[in-house]
Amino acid sequence: MAVQPKLRFKGFTDDWEKRQLGNVVDKIKSYSLSRDVEYNESTGYKYVHYGDIHTGKADIINKKSVLPNIKPSQYTTLSVNDLIVTDASEDYQGIASPAVIQELPDANLVAGLHTIALRPQATNATFLYYLLHTNNFKHFGYRTGTGLKVFGISWPNLSKFEFNLPSLEEQDKVVDLLRFLDNLITVNQRKVNLLKKKKTAYLQKLFPKTGSNIPELRFKGYIDAWEKRQLDDVVEKQIKGKAQLKKLNAGKVEYLDTVRLNGGSPILTDGIQDVSQDDILILWDGSKAGTVYSGFEGTLGSTLKAYRTSVNSQFVYQFLRLHQKNIYSNYRTPNIPHVQKDFLNVFKIDIPRFEEQRKIGDFLSSLDNLITVNQRKVDLLKEKKKSLLQQTFI
Repeated sequence: MAVQPKLRFKGFTDDWEKRQLGNVVDKIKSYSLSRDVEYNESTGYKYVHYGDIHTGKADIINKKSVLPNIKPSQYTTLSVNDLIVTDASEDYQGIASPAVIQELPDANLVAGLHTIALRPQATNATFLYYLLHTNNFKHFGYRTGTGLKVFGISWPNLSKFEFNLPSLEEQDKVVDLLRFLDNLITVNQRKVNLLKKKKTAYLQKLFPKTGSNIPELRFKGYIDAWEKRQLDDVVEKQIKGKAQLKKLNAGKVEYLDTVRLNGGSPILTDGIQDVSQDDILILWDGSKAGTVYSGFEGTLGSTLKAYRTSVNSQFVYQFLRLHQKNIYSNYRTPNIPHVQKDFLNVFKIDIPRFEEQRKIGDFLSSLDNLITVNQRKVDLLKEKKKSLLQQTFI
């Protein structure tokens, strides 16, 4: 039976050969270095902590990677093309998460707490890095990992991972393709992050600061002071969510709950549509009570409320988004969080003339749309990469 991937570069026809990880790498020394050994100033030595691999701070390591400084000592240091793999995780998905050194930072580099350091032999290190992201390896980690609250994997077990390996030339081709996708993802994610920073800056400048009735930045022609009002003054209707998914049948009306509002797939039901895209939705109960949303229409789930405003709804939504942390901190009950009952009566909002509201709402909404479009591009690229990982590996 031929041992070949589903997707292959032109000119490659040889079967891939079965290998064990322990046969293509040498294990090198790691150290039990934890956060308490870190220094703020440069020391000439840095280390890779397993937590930094899990968060992505240490991933594809290069000269730009920001890694913690440690006190110099007689360490066995890492080299370009070494792999660092976590041996502990809070879930099975994170078992043996890898990082690879493509360039050394301007310091000696050491493998720290809960890591297994590996030096590939006659094998493309980045090929192994991508291999450890495949479903095949994740399933191996799930079967092999041990523990209840913290899951771990030992080198003797990890070294037994069996996989199929192509020629070095084909490894290089696979790596080049996946690295190209990674670079596209990075560029587009950076664009999303810049747009989010720009949006945050505009939010802070287009609304008055505490104690002021005039914003720092205004559209041309507007000079009047804004009025301080209660939120209740601009909400003409409050809608309490009543829909429960288990009581609904299939239909044409979208069921709105926190899963859907946070990016989940739509569920179409026979519920009554009680909110439109112009309404402002607020999560009333739960750990994220007070979170506000906009741009959805459908039947409202029982943990949500909606506000229909007498002024520009996008303006009010953006004002609430600006004050999201304030709502979390000061307008929720302690213990089991939910938004306080008199929220509409005690929360204050600054209001300009309607035309200025519209300009601010439209401008910030256009930034939100740009962020959404570019984030969707990132998500599609990630899905493409995920698909290629499964098709270019066996």
